[in-house]
Amino acid sequence: MERFLTIPDIEVFVVIGILFVFSTFEIIGGLLQNTKRSKQDWLIEIACFLSLALLIKPGIFFLSYVFGVFVFPGQEDVFSGRSLWIILPVYLLVDDLLQYWYHRMAHENPWLWKFHRVHHTAEEMGLLVSYRNAAMYFALMPNIWWIGFVLFLGGGKAVILGIMLKQLIVIGSHSTTKWDQVLYKYSFLHPLAWVIERFIITPATHFAHHGKSKKDGISDPNGNYGNMFFIWDQLFNTAIITRKYPNEFGIPDDPKDSWVSQWLYPLVKSDNPASELSGELRKSETTSLSPVELELEKGKYLWCTCGMSKTQPFCDGSHQGSKYKPLLFELKKKSKVKLCQCKLSKKGPFCDQSHLEVAQMPELSQSEVKKLIKT
Repeated sequence: MERFLTIPDIEVFVVIGILFVFSTFEIIGGLLQNTKRSKQDWLIEIACFLSLALLIKPGIFFLSYVFGVFVFPGQEDVFSGRSLWIILPVYLLVDDLLQYWYHRMAHENPWLWKFHRVHHTAEEMGLLVSYRNAAMYFALMPNIWWIGFVLFLGGGKAVILGIMLKQLIVIGSHSTTKWDQVLYKYSFLHPLAWVIERFIITPATHFAHHGKSKKDGISDPNGNYGNMFFIWDQLFNTAIITRKYPNEFGIPDDPKDSWVSQWLYPLVKSDNPASELSGELRKSETTSLSPVELELEKGKYLWCTCGMSKTQPFCDGSHQGSKYKPLLFELKKKSKVKLCQCKLSKKGPFCDQSHLEVAQMPELSQSEVKKLIKT
């Protein structure tokens, strides 16, 4: 194995091979004939892939090496001669834990979300979605810097093998081939499926992360953050396993920004003032102390918890870039309901009269009321 890893640029050839195999399966499966991808989508994905492979990664590796030389002099190649099978798991676990938290922060922090949202504007899955992120998102990605530092320490073989293994899983979890489907189809494979889906990311668990809305009972865009290993989602309570695949992908009310602004934000901003990438859009509080009485049809609904939705009391996706998640509730029959709009109800989405407590505090300013509502 170690002799194999000394072949020049072997990881490049292996990753190209993985891309070729999965793209072949996608083409055979009819992706090109049935694709929803626009010209904008192709341009975004190609630009993101090429800038990552040809500019960002090489640049980060060089800077990491320079950083190591100045900050840790004499530590070059300290991993040389150490067992590959000790360095590899350490490298992979640190790499993936860093990426889990970075990915999760990109969904919970409004600044980082703007660099990551292009990954979620894709309206269908496919292997190229793996590389669909703004250039700034990749430039700040901590695990790429970790790769460069491990290379400085002499862990080149672990990095090479780790990249090949990780790309196999990452590309496979974005591809439309749905390789895990066979594991759910046959009952005798269910024990194996149970182990695999709890250890690594599968198409089913990652497709759920890309699903457009929780209303389908499958998707959770604010969960399943893992990149290679699924252990982090289980450890930090962000896991959802359904063994099903969403039918809709993307983000609600997508402003359809240009591919250049999505790729190069904030250097290039959107010309659509309704877009988060325009620099002009400001999310504001839309909460109200008064509940709303509605007659709703039987079905599933998403109740806004962030207090910024323009379609109160229902979610419109404004929570993206925050730690808030919409609450899914279902009505079994056509019903008259009183829905909370103050976001203080302990029985959300339904009003429990909590707004009356705030109304009886006239000494509070409007800003203090809003702060109380947010907490």
